[in-house]
Amino acid sequence: MDDTTAASRLAASGFPGVGRVHDNLLEAALIEAAVQRGEGKIGRGGTLLVTTGKHTGRSPKDKHIVREPSVDAHIWWDNNTPMSPEHFEALHQDMLAHVRGDELFVQDLYAGADPAHRLNVRVITELAWHSLFIRHLLRRPDEAELAGFRPDFTILNCPSFHADPARHGCRSETVIAISFERKLVLVGGSAYAGENKKGVFTLLNYLLPAKGVMPMHCSANHAKGNPDDVALFFGLSGTGKTTLSADTARVLIGDDEHGWSDDGVF
Repeated sequence: MDDTTAASRLAASGFPGVGRVHDNLLEAALIEAAVQRGEGKIGRGGTLLVTTGKHTGRSPKDKHIVREPSVDAHIWWDNNTPMSPEHFEALHQDMLAHVRGDELFVQDLYAGADPAHRLNVRVITELAWHSLFIRHLLRRPDEAELAGFRPDFTILNCPSFHADPARHGCRSETVIAISFERKLVLVGGSAYAGENKKGVFTLLNYLLPAKGVMPMHCSANHAKGNPDDVALFFGLSGTGKTTLSADTARVLIGDDEHGWSDDGVF
């Protein structure tokens, strides 16, 4: 898709006035763009090396759920920081104004391998390497599927945008805000790319249990020739899930996040 068509499509989905739009670029093109834009450099072996700035991990204290009627009774507010719809609207409009005329990268992806339970997610980023990151973390539709792709949720990630706590009802210049009614995730003030992935996992953590599916932060494998013999490896980040599940005697399902439905683990 050419840049003009991509920008028109983005405008039609509620993001008007942006400049150049790179739509579903492949890995090589994203690496080239990241290097040309000064976002990173090529390291030994051809890897892309980047820095995330002051945030080298997630910012959980800056994460907000919009307190909307449809979710109000279902959220554990003692453990989730609310944001009012009015503050979210101000944040949304200010972020749209911030990216007006900018160069953006878009990826249309699936969250989840099971078609019965997956989410269609559109991820819009300022940084080319963020687009590369999420392209590796989520599942890529076939080219034929992209033609009719309609996002269930959209993420807009703008590291150069700094929130105003008084205006936006947040804690600091860094903000992650999720509106389930608007089907929108806004991320500002952090270049840590993991906010994109964890934003998706937050969506799944809320939506999947209502469908009878348990979302899990784990790795998983199964016995060769017996996909019903599944082993799950739970643990916090960096505690060995990937290492333990990469067993040559078994088949890897995945190394990070899974759902457990009546049909199995995906």
